Amino acid sequence: MTEPLILAVPKGRILDEALPLLARVGIIPEPDFSNEGSRALRFKTNTPAIDLIRVRAFDVATFVAHGAAQLGIVGSDVLAEFDYSELYAPVDLGIGHCRISVAEPADLASKDDPRGWSHVRVATKYPHITRAHFEARGVQAECIKLNGAMELAPVLDLAPRIVDLVSSGRTLKENGLVEVEVIAEVSSRLIVNRAAFKTRATEVVPLVDKFRKAVAE
Repeated sequence: MTEPLILAVPKGRILDEALPLLARVGIIPEPDFSNEGSRALRFKTNTPAIDLIRVRAFDVATFVAHGAAQLGIVGSDVLAEFDYSELYAPVDLGIGHCRISVAEPADLASKDDPRGWSHVRVATKYPHITRAHFEARGVQAECIKLNGAMELAPVLDLAPRIVDLVSSGRTLKENGLVEVEVIAEVSSRLIVNRAAFKTRATEVVPLVDKFRKAVAE
């Protein structure tokens, strides 16, 4: 019997937008998936051919790149940060829209011009994206890696600037920060393990086509 395809989905905001899309594709998770008290990480769906795993957004790309999952849903920010050659991203799902931005305290921004920077100290969970962005402008970036609570870095003098995901900008505003530069627009993609795309093409290709059609609807 063929093992089910495993589709990795991210916890949090993207998942809320992904569930209606999965339903249009014809993938309905088992009831336990919606049980907030459940500690399970792998779930059956209405089709025996597909299981879901729910992991952190950054880990979706890793599971799929290493073949532990055959497909996944992940933001283009994660793809850019890891740049795994083993991943193929055939469909922009049109969900999870936000942006990666540089932000700093409002009082600093009032007298600051990003065009004059030669060296920046930045707190971020995107060191690869951040360095590449600033290097392209001839600016040296010193990155301090954080996995969360980025807005505290300027307040506690860890770093004067941050690079983080921004959607409404409310969190920045509540912490006295303002955007000064947008690095990239972000949306969520369907990703596929390249090896699985070849070895399990009869299962994977029709599923990718279903996602493509669901997005177009």
